[in-house]
Amino acid sequence: MNVLIIEDEKSLAKEMETFLKKAFYTCDVSYTGNSASEKIAVNLYDFILIDLGLPDYDGLDLLKEAREHNPEATCIILTARAAISDRVRGLDLGADDYLPKPFSLLELQSRMQAIGRRKFGIKNTLVPLGEFAVDLTSRTISHQGKELSNVTKKEFDLLSYLLLHKNRTLNRMQLNEHIWGSWVADDSDSNYIDAHIKNVRKKLNIFASTDWLETVRGVGYRIRLKD
Repeated sequence: MNVLIIEDEKSLAKEMETFLKKAFYTCDVSYTGNSASEKIAVNLYDFILIDLGLPDYDGLDLLKEAREHNPEATCIILTARAAISDRVRGLDLGADDYLPKPFSLLELQSRMQAIGRRKFGIKNTLVPLGEFAVDLTSRTISHQGKELSNVTKKEFDLLSYLLLHKNRTLNRMQLNEHIWGSWVADDSDSNYIDAHIKNVRKKLNIFASTDWLETVRGVGYRIRLKD
């Protein structure tokens, strides 16, 4: 999952970045509103964490830009403002949640996970996938109750991201942006994503069929599952 942290207090921003990276998020950081505005306009994010108290920009204006350029992103307001009106306005503008400062990083992660589960309609963090089960909390894949040890962290990220978007075709650019955090236009013909998909299939096919992992020719990949 790709996260943009917008926070002018550098020590807090770096603390958040370190914590979320350990939780396997990919992070960009902006210390100013202008920098954040540029990133929001050109990159795709799963989560945008917005400090309202920026010295050079109104955080609520950034929220509007995020909703325009990243309509599928989850936006969480981080604020030291006590006025309820600021929080209400933020929610009215499309924020998914807000955290008053100071806040616990564990609570931030918990809220991100909870919002993600609601967003993708997941009631249980253990998600069935054909003959496999994917545990989104422990980041493990099991077959018939036995945890697999041959899947890398990035392969898990790729598979779980497709699973969250089940029955939806994702192109290579989307997968690269959300999992690796950047996309180089000159690399658009690369087989980087294709090689990871091939490895996932090869490793899982040892145990059971992966016919639910489909290649959509000329577009990208999808996991097709019956509801």
